[in-house]
Amino acid sequence: QVQLVESGGGSVQSGGSLKLSCVVSGETYHRHYMAWFRQAPGKEREPVTAILSNGATYYAESVKGRFTISQDAVEKTLYLQMNTLRPEDTAVYYCAYKPIPEDYPLPRWPPRSVDFRTWGQGTQVTVSS
Repeated sequence: QVQLVESGGGSVQSGGSLKLSCVVSGETYHRHYMAWFRQAPGKEREPVTAILSNGATYYAESVKGRFTISQDAVEKTLYLQMNTLRPEDTAVYYCAYKPIPEDYPLPRWPPRSVDFRTWGQGTQVTVSS
């Protein structure tokens, strides 16, 4: 069973940077989709960025050019480098994982939170102006 543990959240001023980590334990399927979602108070959970097992990456328009998703297969860790942070980036950030069966097409963007069964506990990111 795959488990996810996020870390790296914190409080920064506008324009600052943070790097989130999501450590993956358990055996992941070779075809998989991993994503970072975020949820601000009173708002729905929204996708921020995603990466497929083939290395393809996708980003929400609001974070393009500022955020970078990456993964380290050896360390089994998913990363989210967040630069030029804005107050509107304030949210709890979650990483999520889902396997993709062999006979299914590779998913694109945007991912739907309802399609993911494996989630981390979340890490708070607060950006002050």
